[in-house]
Amino acid sequence: MPRPDGPSAPYWNHNVHYHRLVLDAVPDGCGRALDVGCGDGLLVRRLAGRIGEVTGVDRSTAMVRLARERSTQVPNAAFVEADFMTADDALAPGGYDLVTAVAVVHHLDFVAATHRMADLLAPGGRLVVIGLAGNRTPLDRLVSGAGVPAARMLARRHGGKSGPPGMPVLDPGMTWRQVRRAARGALPGSRYRRHLLWRYSLVWDKPRP
Repeated sequence: MPRPDGPSAPYWNHNVHYHRLVLDAVPDGCGRALDVGCGDGLLVRRLAGRIGEVTGVDRSTAMVRLARERSTQVPNAAFVEADFMTADDALAPGGYDLVTAVAVVHHLDFVAATHRMADLLAPGGRLVVIGLAGNRTPLDRLVSGAGVPAARMLARRHGGKSGPPGMPVLDPGMTWRQVRRAARGALPGSRYRRHLLWRYSLVWDKPRP
């Protein structure tokens, strides 16, 4: 049986900071989850403490290998090396109660990626995205500046900002406003929120037929 909660994080960064938001968004009765762009599998392992079956998918051979090495003691976690946009044979379209993606969507076309994640969800399932966006307006820059002291304080508390080597890094191409607007069009009824540490969250529940 899954543990009441997943393991604590062995390292801290701005993405890991918002894992708690993802964990708190796990819907009641969730039996099967997919983490897109799983990296070293940290979020998969934490979700596996709450969900009976969790799959991580990543197109990086090195990341999937690392995820499997670090998850040998988590029997309800599995990892797939594939491009989630096209991997119908390796995944289960329409078969997941929860789909998550942390710092992934800005590597892809936003609308195409969110539509694909929606297709992977079962009716009534939930999509949770933690994403990055770029500053454009003076207000954007003001809000981003407010995150600097908080990030420094949290980094000191956690012994510094770190993560697994080899994780791909890409600056976001969309602004905060563009993301919010695109989310309203691609996922009607989604809940968008901008957070202090240069991330936004997007939560959407797939309608039941």
